[in-house]
Amino acid sequence: TGGIVGFLKSVGYAIKLLAPTRCIIVFDGVGGSFKRRQLYPEYKEKRKGRIRLNRTYEDLTDITTEEESCIKQYLRLTNYLQVLPVNILSIDHVEADDVIAYLATDYFKESRKVYIMSSDKDFLQLATDKISIYSPTKKRIYGPAEVLTDYGIHPNNFVMFRAMDGDDSDNINGIEGAGLKTVIKHFPWLSESTIHTIDEVITKADGLKNKYKVCARIAEGRSLLERNYALMQLKDTMLTTVAQLHCNECLATAKIPRIDRGSFFRMVREDLLDSNLPNHTQWLGEVFNPLEMVTRSE
Repeated sequence: TGGIVGFLKSVGYAIKLLAPTRCIIVFDGVGGSFKRRQLYPEYKEKRKGRIRLNRTYEDLTDITTEEESCIKQYLRLTNYLQVLPVNILSIDHVEADDVIAYLATDYFKESRKVYIMSSDKDFLQLATDKISIYSPTKKRIYGPAEVLTDYGIHPNNFVMFRAMDGDDSDNINGIEGAGLKTVIKHFPWLSESTIHTIDEVITKADGLKNKYKVCARIAEGRSLLERNYALMQLKDTMLTTVAQLHCNECLATAKIPRIDRGSFFRMVREDLLDSNLPNHTQWLGEVFNPLEMVTRSE
């Protein structure tokens, strides 16, 4: 049950911190990585078959046992979320990242403020004056200024840096030696709000290739940069029109469930979560009562 408790506590903390008017939980759909695997068959290969509800939970040394436990926790977590005033979205053949990006940039484009809760750095490319990214691991909210302060890269060019650097967690190899400090050193204009292209990066690297080995590798790595950029960019999401319409339908305010306290407390007792989720009666009220009230008023 560690994943369930960790997930609920983390989401609850964010709701109390950010005081949103809507809360949407997005999971990868079945076959969500299909489109990106067409571009790169090894995409997320190291994570195939693994489910992570939270970064810390019980120590299970047997992989099969761990996977079975995670699947059970995932299904049970869904039961908990279904009795809370939140929307749950999972669209077959679509990754959660693309759904979240669509919601932030399109569906809620008229909203005054949108928060994305994720520790995935790829979302930093979406940071604007209206869209902020809350990292639950760093306990930090990122807007354009914070991204620039922490990374020296403007959000508009963040995906370009990521394309050079790669992403081990998704099994995406980058250019050898092209870490953050090196990229900032050779391409300082990535700190600008002006969007820079792969052609500009290649041209600059080509001019430095005789002086720096990493620049020679970048100059010769156009195909890898183009592939990584396509895999990592989120502004042009991979949602079909049908998937977008499905999102729109599922997010109708009428589809947000009311708090079912009886069912929530019953599951807590059944799962013996009393000790792991102490004062759950008070916690449920403090976190979800305000959310339900403002959501219904909206």
